[in-house]
Amino acid sequence: MIEHGGNREKLAQAAGCLPEELLDFSVNLNPAGIPEGLFSVCFRALDELSPYPEPHAETLSRRTAEKWNLAPENILFGNGSSELLSLFPRTVQATRARIVTPGYLEYAGACRSAGLAVEEFRLRERWGFRLSPEELGKTLQPGELVILGNPNNPTGRMVPAEELHGFIQNHPEQTFLIDEAFADFFGETLLDYPLLKNAAVLRSMTKYHSIAGLRLGYIAARPESISALREIQPPWSVGTVAFRAAEFLLTRPERKDNTALLREELGTELRRSGIKVYPSSANYLLLKTPRPLAEELLAHRIAVRDCSNYPGLDGRFIRVAVRNREDNRKLAEAVRRLLSPQAPAIVIERKRPALMLQGTCSNAGKSILTAAFCRILLQDGYAVAPFKAQNMALNSAVTPSGGEIGRAQAVQAEACRLDPDVRMNPILLKPNSDLGSQVILLGHPIGNYKVRDYFAKKKELWGEVRKAYDSLASEHDCIVLEGAGSPGEINLKSTDIVNMRMAEYAQSPVLLAGDIDRGGVYASFIGTYATLEPWERKLLHGFVVNKFRGDPTLLADAHSYVCGMTGKPVLGVIDFLPGLGLPEEDSVNFGLFRKGKKDPRRLDIALIHLGHVANFTDFAPFEAEPDTELRTVRTASELGEPDLVILPGSKGVADDLRRLREEGLFEALRNTRAPIAGICGGLQILGDRLLDPDGVESSFPEVECLGLLPLETVMMPRKTLRRTTALRADGTSISGYEIHHGATRCADSSVTRIVDGEGREVGYERGSIFATYLHGVFDDDAFRRKYLNRLRKRKGWPELETGAAYGFEDALNRLADHVRARLDIPALYKRMGL
Repeated sequence: MIEHGGNREKLAQAAGCLPEELLDFSVNLNPAGIPEGLFSVCFRALDELSPYPEPHAETLSRRTAEKWNLAPENILFGNGSSELLSLFPRTVQATRARIVTPGYLEYAGACRSAGLAVEEFRLRERWGFRLSPEELGKTLQPGELVILGNPNNPTGRMVPAEELHGFIQNHPEQTFLIDEAFADFFGETLLDYPLLKNAAVLRSMTKYHSIAGLRLGYIAARPESISALREIQPPWSVGTVAFRAAEFLLTRPERKDNTALLREELGTELRRSGIKVYPSSANYLLLKTPRPLAEELLAHRIAVRDCSNYPGLDGRFIRVAVRNREDNRKLAEAVRRLLSPQAPAIVIERKRPALMLQGTCSNAGKSILTAAFCRILLQDGYAVAPFKAQNMALNSAVTPSGGEIGRAQAVQAEACRLDPDVRMNPILLKPNSDLGSQVILLGHPIGNYKVRDYFAKKKELWGEVRKAYDSLASEHDCIVLEGAGSPGEINLKSTDIVNMRMAEYAQSPVLLAGDIDRGGVYASFIGTYATLEPWERKLLHGFVVNKFRGDPTLLADAHSYVCGMTGKPVLGVIDFLPGLGLPEEDSVNFGLFRKGKKDPRRLDIALIHLGHVANFTDFAPFEAEPDTELRTVRTASELGEPDLVILPGSKGVADDLRRLREEGLFEALRNTRAPIAGICGGLQILGDRLLDPDGVESSFPEVECLGLLPLETVMMPRKTLRRTTALRADGTSISGYEIHHGATRCADSSVTRIVDGEGREVGYERGSIFATYLHGVFDDDAFRRKYLNRLRKRKGWPELETGAAYGFEDALNRLADHVRARLDIPALYKRMGL
């Protein structure tokens, strides 16, 4: 038999390995490890001359009381919360204790040592070991001491603090000791509510901060209880080093806790092995296995807490700590191998390759650099999309589905040759006062929130952010993420969902950009790094100096200094690029299509609204022209007699053809006398047949198309992704991006082919029908004007010599070339996993 847990040396001996080779899941500490800077605090404390810690105790009690809005007389520190647990039963006027079990085993021992009889309130397995305060209340007798853990150890179950506070308040004839040793992992505590006369709250500072060896905890209770405890507490039970550590932990910002995510991942993997995993709010999980596994796991050098000595549990129950992702994977793998020896190895799903741009401050150039990397990846043949979990901006862009996102994400989408999508910016905050904002979730407002209320809601919204990211990432080869503000904003770290927490979820390396034009960029790099937790530092790949003016070789000494201080390199210097024409976040001019009455002085362009429309931005250039009016057509009755019909790209051509039939547009388009332009999916719709034998895009193996061009398209599993320049029959050069699964053939010699330099057919023309696979073909000002002048000529209107200069295409390419020349892109691709 092995010990039930806690003695690492004996466990390692039983496992036949050295202690450092043992993977110990029996000890419940924070997977983030010891807080940065704590070691130096402890070493400095060793140099203090005074051996007497009482002055430190007074200061610490005062600071702790201030944190919970209490008086110093309500706080007492001890040599670990276990010392205070052993003392408290000796100070209450009770003859009997009622203990919630299974629970921390020392509860009963402390009560019996104080001469109290012990009664159990047994949590029921069929209830999932959930504590029902109502059922507990039915068993209580006047004058009892009631002890329970919240969260419970070993189950991890927690009663909401508000509910527990009300329960204690309704039972004034009992004294309650609430053990919150693991409450920091949940973020909710009884001390958020007024301290009750008949309650004491026991807190540990060692579990959450991974400093069990320092033995540090405190109790919050009414002053007379604290006085009684102080009288029987041994003198100097907490030394100077522990007090200095506590001062440091109480004055530093709350650390970012990723335990919940790791716990969720570990629980999911363990459930796949057929194990019962009980819900937990702590940094551990209670498992029920088909057979006792503790000794078998130890043979694999993995120690878990055998729970057979807990009341109500047997050898099938084990408790496992939540560790880092790699250790958790090893545990899940070992369990699965033991229970299913023939099972294949567990494959932890790798997130899509990603890169994240963060900044030392707002307006450090994150949005522009994100757009640059989006375009670079697109140029290199990757299907890429932008993502920003949360954006605060007064201006927004409207997606084709009618949702709102940040304007910068719309420009970044254009850099990817994608339509704006609400998933690219799941949370948009539009300030409407100094203290509040309208919150837009997935494109639609959910209400106005004050800052504090919004922070409370972030826990709920974080789930929506993850869903949006996973959905978007599943459709692309890689994602470029943008952070917000700075990851060093310590007042926001505890509720972060857009910077390092998002990078961790996406498993993305982070580039930290700094604006050297503002001054102090290297101090900002080092200062930001100093605020990062160890797990955040692992995500940081390096620094990027942005907006530099001058000779970059003069910065070499500074770069060496930064690397020496942080261990992270300065990856490049992006010098200022004048006249770029790409706007910053709140000045992006990304309009969609005009609405209003028809203007007879303009060309009437009818854009067919497809249910699965793709690359909606292909036709935004027409909006900039002085002689066009673009309108969306959903039904045959809306078509009228336009000067041009546009069939846009589609992510589901077969289904969109069905919709065209339902809306009467199928026949209306066949019979229209208007010129037609089809892009990508629009080209396929104009043909005779669409074949999809492998079910690449739909379950329909063959679909009849409009038959306006003699084309046959076969959907291919491999997507074509390339930047293309081609020639029309009249010698006009056109260019754009190919992003399609279809391979199209034309056997009719009467149709004019549009071919690229390799002789590939990328488009077709016959009469007034123009069809091409090239997205962005109308971004070219000269070609667009020539095409529009043909339409004007059909109407008998004079040609316009010049038209509008459209948007950002040239600027995005110029930006991408500029950034590509100043960073080692292949090295970044390797770090991303591309």
